[in-house]
Amino acid sequence: MSYIFSPVPIPTVEIVGRTERFAVHRIYCVGRNYAAHAREMGHDQREPPFFFMKPADAVVANGATIAYPSRTANLHHEVELVAALRSGGRDISAADAHRHVFGYAVGNDLTRRDLQSEARDKSRPWDTAKGFDRSAVVGPIHSVEKTGALESGSIWLKVNGELRQQGNLAELIWSVPEIIAELSTYFELTAGDLIFTGTPAGVGPLKAGDHIESGIDGLDTLITTIS
Repeated sequence: MSYIFSPVPIPTVEIVGRTERFAVHRIYCVGRNYAAHAREMGHDQREPPFFFMKPADAVVANGATIAYPSRTANLHHEVELVAALRSGGRDISAADAHRHVFGYAVGNDLTRRDLQSEARDKSRPWDTAKGFDRSAVVGPIHSVEKTGALESGSIWLKVNGELRQQGNLAELIWSVPEIIAELSTYFELTAGDLIFTGTPAGVGPLKAGDHIESGIDGLDTLITTIS
């Protein structure tokens, strides 16, 4: 097969302890999936999960320096557990969902909060607020065979050494299996999909020069710098 121009490289993520890399298909994200974060965003109930997406090539590796994005004056951090899928399908049951998980990583769902607020107020899509270049920071993936199903454990984020976000995976409103089950009713999930599962309370602004550390018990700490 020939092309009129060379195809762009496939986005990939490092896998701990392996030379092979995880090829990214799609990036799904769950909104307001911790009660405290839902409250700080003006909501306070167990609503059905809702989803948005980021482009696969928005992936940024651990240790990267990211330029402060254009068209925003209010860039926010959101630390999240990321589930990486080894397989998929449609209408997956929650009881069967774990077998589709390849592993877990720490993620940072970077958000142009001012654009998100404007979109929400005008009932417009979130694409420019969430799906911009280099907005999906993902650390190395740890295989589920080594971690087991991550259902509890500290999740946190520091900026310049100051603790900004802290919670526990047990506080997820919708668990990873429930997220996979619900998401598979909207889309046919497949190997290579990444799912950002939501962020705890404490989201806040970033500025040029900030050094960000994001962590979840049992996973590699995610390091990012904003330039």
